[in-house]
Amino acid sequence: MEQAKALNALEPFLALTKSATSPRAAADLISRATSAPNTYLFTELLQAPQIQALASNPELAPHLTVLQIFSYGTYETYKSTAGLPELNDAQRLKLRQLSLLTLANQNNGEGSEPALSYASLQRALDLPTRQSLEELVISSIYAGLIKGQLNPKASLVQINSVAPLRDVAPTAIGGLLSSLQAWADRCDSTLSSLSAQMDQLRADADRRAAQEAAWAETTEKLLEQEGGNKNDKNKKAHHFLRHHTDKIKRGQGSNPFSAADSLQEALDIHRAGYS
Repeated sequence: MEQAKALNALEPFLALTKSATSPRAAADLISRATSAPNTYLFTELLQAPQIQALASNPELAPHLTVLQIFSYGTYETYKSTAGLPELNDAQRLKLRQLSLLTLANQNNGEGSEPALSYASLQRALDLPTRQSLEELVISSIYAGLIKGQLNPKASLVQINSVAPLRDVAPTAIGGLLSSLQAWADRCDSTLSSLSAQMDQLRADADRRAAQEAAWAETTEKLLEQEGGNKNDKNKKAHHFLRHHTDKIKRGQGSNPFSAADSLQEALDIHRAGYS
């Protein structure tokens, strides 16, 4: 949702790149786009030929650097880079908000939600007071950039989630590809393990089916050997033996020991019919 909103907000400026035929017009377009409400993604604008052409203009190239910082840099990057144009209030607020997203992502440990200290955020975002930091965090929450809570007592900002509104720096692509490859390798390993477990389950099922078939065949042979006498007492024993045989066939006697006990009991009763 946040990405779609940010992309829609950038659309008018992308359309204006076609008419930005001079370096000065391209530089002004960067200032307008980075100052406008809801513009947080700048990759497409950064890739526009008219914007990239600023790299060959020594006077206006710093405007291109500013756009790169808005795309994937931080407020600290801006402060430490000499010769950049001064930011207006709207640009400063936005760059600090975007920097907050980056800081939250950098501190997002495995299986935990990042808690950022007031002191570290004030230092990174160049904010003089706790109140100014809290106002920035609140504005970021209302803008849908983060979900989190302020903890003034502990001087912490608890971040629950971060909107995916930061572009990937060109220098970070190698590390991102390595992470994706490691994830793919883990997926392959998991699939191999699951395949081996499925093969084992099929083998166990085939073995149980073979055992049940062998038991069924054995009991049929015993029934044939014990048949003959049709007196009333023997009919009852024969019926009992048939009942236990059917149980084995249905898998109710799949335990070899319990099946053997039932079969032996039936045979004892059956043989008693001859005594």
